[in-house]
Amino acid sequence: MTSIHLKYLAVNPVDLEWGLAVNSVGRQEIEPGSPYPPSNHPTRYLFSPDRGRVLNEYQLLYITGGRGSFSCDTLGRDRKIQVKAGSMIILFPGEWHNYRPDEETGWTEYWIGFKGPQADSLVANGFFSKNRPVLEVSFHEDILDTYSRAIDIAETQKSGFQQALSGIVMSLLGSAYYHSRNRSFMLSNTDRMIAKAKMIVSEQLYTIDPKSLADQLCVSYSSFRRTFKEYTGFSPARYILNMKIDQAKELLTNSSAEIKEIAYKLGFENTDYFFTVFRRLTAQTPMAYRNETQGKKL
Repeated sequence: MTSIHLKYLAVNPVDLEWGLAVNSVGRQEIEPGSPYPPSNHPTRYLFSPDRGRVLNEYQLLYITGGRGSFSCDTLGRDRKIQVKAGSMIILFPGEWHNYRPDEETGWTEYWIGFKGPQADSLVANGFFSKNRPVLEVSFHEDILDTYSRAIDIAETQKSGFQQALSGIVMSLLGSAYYHSRNRSFMLSNTDRMIAKAKMIVSEQLYTIDPKSLADQLCVSYSSFRRTFKEYTGFSPARYILNMKIDQAKELLTNSSAEIKEIAYKLGFENTDYFFTVFRRLTAQTPMAYRNETQGKKL
């Protein structure tokens, strides 16, 4: 037996001005051996697993039980990517795709369909890509609860419901990005290495440099730099510099130490370089920052 719980929503021009609007949200459980898709899907979303389909919106699907396969134009129509419980599938507007559960297992899927410039911007900036439409995020109760909350909001459709749903979409996309990235790092033990690197920086901030940091981790600097930047968004040198400036802010606010003394304590070669870096990262001179945070009038 196939169970389905879905809601298809109208979107007005005001909703689109918000930057993101939701067209559909729902849940369906496909029992082993059941037909897919279910016959009670609306015509505009119905597709044949033999032919696939193209949508004019994004959809984010979360498989919470069973397994199946997915294919799309970008990766090749003949290439079948295996999906399972804990997989998230991103469907892109204008992209041919096809997916279905295995007959032996069926599957349970949650989905939400949406469109708008907020979603377009995330794709344009490389956070999500047609080259990586299946994300492995594992099973998380909070993601399941978020989909369920979206269904509840869509059921009642109170005033402002589209704006509430757009927030849920961003939350789900954030969770998809966060969990998929960290799952891959966990499998390679990268998260442990980065945690250790951050601890070393914290303990040896005044003397540490990127090369000696890599040496202490027993990895080549080129490999470490690449991995560190991919994980944190900063090169090791920039991360250390940011930490030093944060420490400088603390000392400027909560101590009477001279600025020259602070610069040398943090390992800057000279005061002029410290001034240059501090101003570049904070848009203030050290003295202006001290006066502002200590409540002194200029």
